[in-house]
Amino acid sequence: MSHPDFLAERFEAHRPRLHAVAYRMLGSFAEADDAVQEVWFRLSRSQSRGIDNLGGWLTTVVSRVCLDMLRSRTSRGEEPLEPDRRPEPVAGPEQDALLADSVGVALLVVLQTLTPAERLAFVLHDLFAVPFEEVAAVLDRTPAAARQLASRARRRVRGAQAPDADVRRQRVVVDAFLAAAREGDFEGLLKVLDPDVVARAENWVNAGAAAVARGAASFAHAARQARTALVGGLPGAVVLDAEGRPERALAFTVVRDRIAVIEFFTEPGRLAAAGIVLVP
Repeated sequence: MSHPDFLAERFEAHRPRLHAVAYRMLGSFAEADDAVQEVWFRLSRSQSRGIDNLGGWLTTVVSRVCLDMLRSRTSRGEEPLEPDRRPEPVAGPEQDALLADSVGVALLVVLQTLTPAERLAFVLHDLFAVPFEEVAAVLDRTPAAARQLASRARRRVRGAQAPDADVRRQRVVVDAFLAAAREGDFEGLLKVLDPDVVARAENWVNAGAAAVARGAASFAHAARQARTALVGGLPGAVVLDAEGRPERALAFTVVRDRIAVIEFFTEPGRLAAAGIVLVP
């Protein structure tokens, strides 16, 4: 096997973790795909034979790529909330592990309130167990500063409402959305959408219950063909083509019995990577 092929094979082995880091950092499958692809470009152009710890190198690079993307958002006017400067008591490791295990999809909503540096410190350390020394190197700060950033982020996550954990309750909400979409029922859609719901696809973003409901009401024909599914581990729906292959898919984040995030998949590559599982 040639070195380029060997390198590609090793990269593919790390891709799921890289995508998981990027998705939790960015809150968007499309942007996570872009970030991971950028990491591959950088790896393929690097002197890879000199990399001793490929996994650590890739995690560092994807983190820096995501950090640049988050800072670019801020420069375009997507301002994060000003971080609270009050000191926080240090939680025990058991509490931190429970917190990290519980947030999962909550990051799609909660992390929008964090600065890019806070988001990176929390995701890398609390969700992926990256030591603060390595987090600090990515951020170009001291380990103590990285620890403080994660502490601020942790406080915000603790104070936020996590997505509903009951899968059956989530399914009821999603099924109500699809039923309303099939009928073009605008009021019915509003009942299951969070006022600040965000819907996004590869090349567009829609926000606010009224705007998303209007868009969903025009989705009636496709909604009638939609099959119940899990999409990326989230409750969702998929429309199949004549050959039984996914043609489009939706993944839903449910918070307090309302839909807070809708992720659309229409691009073939994203559909293939979305982990779609039909539910009887």
